[in-house]
Amino acid sequence: MGTTCYLKHREVGEKERIWVVDPAHPISAGLGEYFEIPQTEMYGEFFDVPPPDSLVFVSWFQGGEVFRSGCCYHRGQGKVFYFRPGHETYPIYHQPEVLKVISNAVRWAAPSNGLQVSFGPHPDPLEPIGFT
Repeated sequence: MGTTCYLKHREVGEKERIWVVDPAHPISAGLGEYFEIPQTEMYGEFFDVPPPDSLVFVSWFQGGEVFRSGCCYHRGQGKVFYFRPGHETYPIYHQPEVLKVISNAVRWAAPSNGLQVSFGPHPDPLEPIGFT
């Protein structure tokens, strides 16, 4: 999405509090006002991604940083959800709230309009083709 991928980062296993800033969004369904991850890596602003179409989550880290951690985008006929939590060192993907966000996001991003797009060769020309 055009980011430099350069931002604040620290890996010391600190606590993260993820605030639900859009409680009406389908991705936040079934969650409380916030949830916590006991140990994670920290990412901090400035995060140079395009402004999201909607912001669902904002993280606060024990060291004081904040981060836009749940960003929704629409691109063409598709939907993109960026979710910050997750790390190979910590068991974050086993946490019920994180699994809830992921399952909600999959349902949100799934195509819903039934539009069938067909690509491939067109068997017959639209007009006569004449070669000289």
